[in-house]
Amino acid sequence: MLRHASVTSKPSEPTPAPALTRTALFVLCACVLVAQGMVAAVNLLIPQLAASTLHPTSGQLLWAVDAYVIVFAALLIPAGALGDRYGRKGALLAGLGLFAAGGAVSAVAAGPAVLIAGRGLCGAGAALIMPATMSVLVHLSPPELRGRALATWTLSAGLGGLAGNVGGGLAGQYLTWRALFWAVVPLGALLALAVARTVPRTPSRTDAAVDPAGAALLAGALFAVVYAIIEGPSYGWGSARVLGAFGAGAVLLAAFTGHALRAARPLLDPRIFASRRLRAGALGIGAAFFGLFALFFVNAQYLQYAKGFSPARAGLAIVPLTLGMALVPRLGARLQERTGPRLPVGAGLGLIGGGLLLVSTADAGTPYALYALYLLVLSVGTGLCAPALTLTVVSELPAHQAGLGSGLNTAARELGAALGVAVVGTVLASRFHGVPRDAAQVAVFTDAMGSALRAAAGVLLLAAVAVVAGYRGRTPTASAPAAD
Repeated sequence: MLRHASVTSKPSEPTPAPALTRTALFVLCACVLVAQGMVAAVNLLIPQLAASTLHPTSGQLLWAVDAYVIVFAALLIPAGALGDRYGRKGALLAGLGLFAAGGAVSAVAAGPAVLIAGRGLCGAGAALIMPATMSVLVHLSPPELRGRALATWTLSAGLGGLAGNVGGGLAGQYLTWRALFWAVVPLGALLALAVARTVPRTPSRTDAAVDPAGAALLAGALFAVVYAIIEGPSYGWGSARVLGAFGAGAVLLAAFTGHALRAARPLLDPRIFASRRLRAGALGIGAAFFGLFALFFVNAQYLQYAKGFSPARAGLAIVPLTLGMALVPRLGARLQERTGPRLPVGAGLGLIGGGLLLVSTADAGTPYALYALYLLVLSVGTGLCAPALTLTVVSELPAHQAGLGSGLNTAARELGAALGVAVVGTVLASRFHGVPRDAAQVAVFTDAMGSALRAAAGVLLLAAVAVVAGYRGRTPTASAPAAD
């Protein structure tokens, strides 16, 4: 297991944490589901927001959707380190408070700028929630049950995306966009009360690195890269805006790397990536969510424009994805315990790619039952590989840096998700220039959708080959660079 270069002696063992109860597990997973659900829910409210009294421009509308994801992804790793240093339960409660406050700000917004600010505040709260929940699970679960606990966490994150689709669809048809944001306030308050009553405190580490300078550099780098990925399809990958953002991200990342290699106690030591398994796990998580969000991007459009579904029905129609994610993660965790991660990871990523290829054949005449079967293939793949990938990233860091590992894991998910949307959106836009709601253009739209999904499947399957190769044999453990 890798250690930071600055760790010269093993820290004293903290007092053993209490056991993880079923109630605490349920509360932690509910926090994950709500935070992840807000990533997807707003996408189904875009038509309502565009026609609202806020009168947003197309750019402001894009920021209202993306502010959450950009802030969320940029702050994940520093937020995980803060939880390690000052206490994970405290970080979780603070995150829920920010999340509820952001929902309230969004709900009362009288202009696009306030709505965007509220969405960013929600994203900052989610950045504290996600790594804190996983880190608490790691600390409260005995090693032999850790894989299954993380499988449950992974299930909750996956179901959060589905719940967001369903909730956004129902709100879009029967309520208003303000009602969705108002719902966040009591949800955040109830979850905070439940966390305070049921989740025990885990030992904080006063010696854990926070590194403000490193945190600022890394957050800035992630912000710039995610911004460029999201804006690429809209402004063009060769535009000055996008190239400038990628360039800024590269400069900030290089500055962070140089700082971290020199710092006595860096936020994240770049030498941890000497672990082939850590690289494979992070790439695999990104690839899995690349495929999942590539599907999310076109799913609602296909169901509404090609199949004629209402927003609420389109949200409910993705429910078959819950079956594989609900039933398979425990199987994936057991398979990982028996055979190691290579089999569930390879099979799972292969099924996600296969599911995308199946969905790429859908057109207006495809029966929904067959489409639902395609979704099930993709969901089984996600449920099979996600637990082993998550456990890989978390276990490759020292136990006292569980929050940092959780942040790294979730950052890989969000980067993969943003890339999945970007790739599919770019290919779709290059092949379809019409209006998909026009019945005469539905066939052209579904053809372009098929091309976009096949491109995404090709990228994912190539990544899967690299991930499986990364799990070949055992990676020597090191203390960056020397072995323990």
